[in-house]
Order: sequence, then C-alpha cells, then structure tokens
Amino acid sequence: MKTFCVVPLALFAAGAACGNSDAETRVAANSHLAAPAPDSVRTVVAPAVPHVARPDTLRGLYVNRWAALGRKMQQLIDVAKRTEINALVIDVKDDRGFVLYRSSVPLARAIGADTNHTMSATRMRALLDTLYANNIYPIARIVVAKDPLLAQAKIDWAIKKKSDLSPWLDKDGNPWLDPHHTEVWKYAADLAREAYALGFSEVQFDYVRFPDEKRLIRETTYPLAKGRPRAQLIREQLGFLRSTLKPAGVPVTADVFGLTGSDTTDMGIGQKWEMFVDQMDVVLPMVYPSHFAKGSYKIANPNAHPYETLDRAFKDMIRRSAAVAGAARVVPWYQDFTLGAPHYHAEQVRAQMKAGYDNGFQSWILWNPRSVYTLEALKPEKN
Repeated sequence: MKTFCVVPLALFAAGAACGNSDAETRVAANSHLAAPAPDSVRTVVAPAVPHVARPDTLRGLYVNRWAALGRKMQQLIDVAKRTEINALVIDVKDDRGFVLYRSSVPLARAIGADTNHTMSATRMRALLDTLYANNIYPIARIVVAKDPLLAQAKIDWAIKKKSDLSPWLDKDGNPWLDPHHTEVWKYAADLAREAYALGFSEVQFDYVRFPDEKRLIRETTYPLAKGRPRAQLIREQLGFLRSTLKPAGVPVTADVFGLTGSDTTDMGIGQKWEMFVDQMDVVLPMVYPSHFAKGSYKIANPNAHPYETLDRAFKDMIRRSAAVAGAARVVPWYQDFTLGAPHYHAEQVRAQMKAGYDNGFQSWILWNPRSVYTLEALKPEKN
C-alpha cells in the first residue's frame, strides 16, 4: 500500500523530514497569500499546508495542462490507484507560457499567463487534496526558457538576432527567453514558491537551457554574457533557483537532455553534466532512446535497442557523478511514445526500466506528450 509521511509546510521549511533515504545513485488553495513585493523574488506567506516527503522509490507520469484541466486527470488518478504509480508531474507553466491556475504572481497576471483555460486556485488546492488522499506525490513542472508568451511581452528579455537585434525565432516560429536575464529565473522562482504554498510537494524545472538548434550560435547575440560560457551561466542560474527556494523548504529538481551524461560538451545548450549535477536536489535526464543519434554507443538504431542504449547512458552518468561532490540523485524520464521505428509498446518501456534497475535507478517517470500511457508496462500496486 502506498503511504506518505505528511509534513506541514512550516515544519518542512524548518527542515523536518520523514527519514527517507533514496538509494538511487545519483508542492486549501487559499486567499491568504501575502501581497508580494514588486521588486524582488517574493515570499509567499500562507497557512500551514501539508506536504509529503519524496517517496523512497518514485514512479511517476507526466500530466500536461489540458489533461490536468479535464477528465483525463481522474483517469490518471485511477491508474495510480491500481498500479505502482505514486507520483504525477503536472504542468504548472507549460512551454507556451500558460499557468495552470489563477496566479497571484504579478508578472503572470500582467501578461495574461493565467487567463487561458485555467482553473481557480481553490480548484487547484482541491485537486492536490485529492492526490494526497490517494497517496499520490504531486510535482509542479515549470518551464523556464521556452516561454513565447513572456518573450513577446518582455521583448528585452528575448534572445536576439545578431542582424537587427529583433527576437530570434525557433523552427516553429517561437521566441525564447535569454537565460542571461535573471528576471526570467526570478519569475520561475515566484511561480515555484506559489506552487509549493498551494500544496505541491516538489518543483521540477524544465527547459533550463538554450534552444537546441545548430543555427543558434551563428544567428544570435547575448549582450549580458560578459564572456561567460553557456554551461557556467546555466550553472549559476540553477544555483540561484536552489538558493532562492531552499529557505522556503522547496525541493528543487531539473530536467536535462539525456545525452548530457555522455557528451562532454554543453551541446550548445548550456547543459554539461559536471556543471549542473551538484546544483539541484534531483536531476532528471530525459533518456529517450529515440533522441539518441544513429550510431550512438556504436548502436546502429538506439531507438530499437532501448535497454542497451540506456545501459550505456546510465553507466556514463554514474561514472561522472562519482567525480562531483554533492552530486544530485538521478531520476530518469523514460519514453512512452513512438517516434520513428519501432512502435513503442510495453516491451520497449519495460526495457528502459530494466536498464535503470540494473544500474541502481529504482525511480523513474514516464513521458508521453498527450499523457496517454502504456498500462501494460506498469506493475499492479503491491498491497
């Protein structure tokens, strides 16, 4: 049976714990949120809200914003009730910049981030209560640099083209935020603190990087770079998030490219394993076999060999983490979607899990952009 140790917000912030020891390698919606100060990362003051400590073994599913707002949410709760799933990673701010619920963060309200198909804070709190009642650990996913809504509202914060200093657009026509602007990370921190005050037990940051397009370097300019390598900049900003949120007791985690464990460069996106792995409480590499290039690890088609591909990736991560003092725990994201051949079924999903287990990673989260999962890959709950 899934059980959690409940930790009141005030005690959690003071450092209380339930004695969890993750053996892996390595947040009543309320109207009492204090009016935030306008010029700084804000402290959200709220009545004590029960949080829970991270499960020793975490098994999660990604929940996109539309799923969280609709009937799909109850379906996913039902999946968790009858399987090994004990956590849901819910889009609090998605990669279009929209927030899941009506926010008290001034910038979110000013740019209309919380006005497009959102739920009330009261409904959000009720949903979190339902998750806790069913022993489901709620994680708030907050996208950082890929935020076209904010980049359009705050053009000065957008990545700029060298040619005319207009906003650079990715292949889909979307502007990105320049990670050099600390205001971008302050906004993410504000949303994280609010999510934790509402009752999420953990915050997971995604897109903590530069865009992954080869033309980016030759087409863009960064006036605030001041000679800093991209990996150093991302390290500093992740450290900012952690130091800003730690006093509030917010567990801070981040998603990274799955290739970062093996590639010794920053891949042009500012993510280099040794530079970020000690800046988060948990690092979540997205080790989707379909995202590894043909020939990676001398495997002709990594997508067709999920076990072998991830086994090699995990061994590199373990080796590199061992050389970094204070390296974060590693919880991998696994692929539960089809991209190219072969079609992914339970066999392919389980092969990824086995690669993790064989390398000491007992926790994992499944990714499907539509939040539709292969139930046959999941074990029933052990009572």
